[in-house]
Amino acid sequence: MWSPLVRGALAGAAGTTALNAVTYLDMVLRGRPASSTPETSIDRLSAAVGVPIPGDEGHRPNRLSGLGALLAIFIGIAVGAGYGLARQLGWRPPLALGAASAGLAAMVGASAPMTVLGVTDPRTWRLADWVADVVPHLAYGVVTAATYRATE
Repeated sequence: MWSPLVRGALAGAAGTTALNAVTYLDMVLRGRPASSTPETSIDRLSAAVGVPIPGDEGHRPNRLSGLGALLAIFIGIAVGAGYGLARQLGWRPPLALGAASAGLAAMVGASAPMTVLGVTDPRTWRLADWVADVVPHLAYGVVTAATYRATE
């Protein structure tokens, strides 16, 4: 009924919800704060392209936070759409490989721009940092791949 691209985007949105749920559960269990990397990424991206984020000291940080969250949602939906496109082109991996591939693509899609902008350096991450990043992205991949498969 719907195109593979649209089904992939919807599956990516479901995967993004799973990623966020796992991330928030981690924050609850470990008592850790939210990451500031999305806001910092938006701030640096805005400076790099010469498009300032407006607002005073009270409003600008909120805009950065909102834009960081929206960028993460966009990445999740875009990776899901890419997953659907790959399926349309004939890629038919087993569910586990599809899930791992989608999770890895989302992780790279989120981390690569932050690395290029100098916000983070995965080479310096501790084991706990890797686990805190891999586990939610794995949840993203599982839910994205399973949701897409359920629409076929």
